[in-house]
Amino acid sequence: MYDRRRIVEEIQSQLEDQPTLITKNRKLLEGAVPDFEHVAPIWELRVSEFRVFYDVDEFARVVFVRAVRRKRQVQTTEDLIHERDNR
Repeated sequence: MYDRRRIVEEIQSQLEDQPTLITKNRKLLEGAVPDFEHVAPIWELRVSEFRVFYDVDEFARVVFVRAVRRKRQVQTTEDLIHERDNR
């Protein structure tokens, strides 16, 4: 429950204004083709050991969170975007 709350708070604070601005915790994944539904380009938000993958409809000013995954030290971002959700 704590992780979920922390992730939601970070999504709200980090992505509410200028979600397509590259920062220390946000990056554009150019050329990435995840296994989950998305509209290119896909973005990654780092929240501690979690990664939030999202895309943005800039015209409508809407952020679509497409996946949230826990990143283990041995995993790469590429591993995460091709990991199937078991939920």
